[in-house]
Amino acid sequence: MSITKFIEKNFKHFNSRELVDAAKAYKIHLESGGKMMITLAGAMSTAELGISLAEMIRKDKVHAIATTGANLEEDVFNLIAHDFYKLVPNYRDLNPADEANLLARHLNRVTDTCIPEEEAFRRIEKVILNEWMTADDSGKRYFPHEFMYRILRSKKLVKHYQIDPKNSWLLAACKKNLPIFVPGWEDSTLGNIYSAHVISGDIKKVHTVRTGIEYMTELANWYTNTAKQESTIGFFQIGGGIAGDFPICLVPMLHQDLRRTDTPLWGYFCQISDSTTSYGSYSGAVPNEKITWGKLGVNTPKFMIESDASIVAPLIFAYVLGK
Repeated sequence: MSITKFIEKNFKHFNSRELVDAAKAYKIHLESGGKMMITLAGAMSTAELGISLAEMIRKDKVHAIATTGANLEEDVFNLIAHDFYKLVPNYRDLNPADEANLLARHLNRVTDTCIPEEEAFRRIEKVILNEWMTADDSGKRYFPHEFMYRILRSKKLVKHYQIDPKNSWLLAACKKNLPIFVPGWEDSTLGNIYSAHVISGDIKKVHTVRTGIEYMTELANWYTNTAKQESTIGFFQIGGGIAGDFPICLVPMLHQDLRRTDTPLWGYFCQISDSTTSYGSYSGAVPNEKITWGKLGVNTPKFMIESDASIVAPLIFAYVLGK
């Protein structure tokens, strides 16, 4: 039985039914000529979402990505250091001394997975620092994802690949030159490393890596040029936080601040999240609340799947891909 048929046969109620409805609406949105932005929060790259997301990118089911700096870099960490990762199946039983032992071994834990500092962080630092300093010396400036594209295209990391490259979503995006937006990039390992090199004086101009405000202006241009009344852009949000909050605010900015009132609203919305929809949690805000902010319309297809994105997203992607 195909994944699609299995889902349609078994997923009848509650979050499972919402998953089916969201997947069907995703396909309808694309078939009607719409485009789709995916936003990546959490640690989706370390969860190896690239196995399914890369195929979505290759098959033109994704047209832009907004992501945290962590997910941007962790896809490459996984690409070049996968064999050195350490799984901790009993992570719920770890005590403070166990955690300190992982630190002493330079293993940085993300739930049940530890990222190795030397093979991941330092290996990529040696390559990207050269890109940063070369740009800095020549007065050139690039966005965080553009620096990542540059090191991937340079092939300097190829000898370190430890997974099948087809399972890297960033490699797939690089080959498509997919638009990527990375708000708050400084809140990432490479962002911290970059800051350290600015403080030490290795990098003279702090704005050699372009900023979040510039990302917003780029996003405004991309959205304005891409969205049309008959070809709207959908919003598929994985998790919450800045990866989703940053881009979804774009439409009210275009309408209210730039007076581009003919710009279409987001044409589809789905969020996978386990945030509690109360206590002022913006990440857990129900879709209808976004109507009051001018982000979604009354008739926009809206879905809220309260579940684990590492389970839900690959199933929806398989459905959209017709598997």
